[in-house]
Amino acid sequence: MKIYVGCCGIPQGLSKYSQVLKVVEINSTFYKLPQLKTVQKWREMVPKDFIFTIKAYQGITHPITSPTWRKSGIRELEKLKDKVGFLKPTNEVFQFWSETLKISTTLNSPICLIQLPASFKESKENIENAGEFFSAIERRKVSIALELRGWSQERFREICQKFDLISCTDLFESEPLWFSEREIGYFRLHGSYEKGRINYNYKYTQKELKWLIRKIESLQKLKEVYCFFNNFWMWEDAIQLQNLLKMEGYE
Repeated sequence: MKIYVGCCGIPQGLSKYSQVLKVVEINSTFYKLPQLKTVQKWREMVPKDFIFTIKAYQGITHPITSPTWRKSGIRELEKLKDKVGFLKPTNEVFQFWSETLKISTTLNSPICLIQLPASFKESKENIENAGEFFSAIERRKVSIALELRGWSQERFREICQKFDLISCTDLFESEPLWFSEREIGYFRLHGSYEKGRINYNYKYTQKELKWLIRKIESLQKLKEVYCFFNNFWMWEDAIQLQNLLKMEGYE
């Protein structure tokens, strides 16, 4: 089993980051689609074996009522009303996926994360949208990790199994449900969970990170594991986990 440790975002600048950690989840692609020449520059800034994963553009997952669209740079958002988000099988959503896929392939990224908002409920319409979307899209060699919130485990697993998706979970909060045919695990660690809310200003203890290693090892069928921190202390926590893994013989 190969375990990759990184951050959701680049807290130290890409050049410094890539000298310490071997993988990063690019979050900026969710808010605004970069030009391909910018993406190519990112690829050239890091070692050849450095791994990028990316978060899919919000036009695929979030309707324009989401506050995240404020960072999109799009002035006439009303033109996209009812045409984007929630995996709707519209021309706009498929175009945004096509552009996201171009970014993934330019970075030689093995995985793209599709994160749905909590407002994407387990409804008949959304289930049908997901089915149409995942049935139609081109993937090339990019695996898709799916992050759903508030869905039943049975339905989450069913969608991942049917469309060969990786169920993205926080191992401190919930069990992984499906690993895709390539036997890949994709986990995002957000902090502590208090009364149903996430406290991102949380630093993991060494005891917790050792538990995390044992938990990952228990998932014996996996060939690759991507473990990303998404809390305020993500840089420090990622380095500590990487050091613990090295002490246990992981490269």
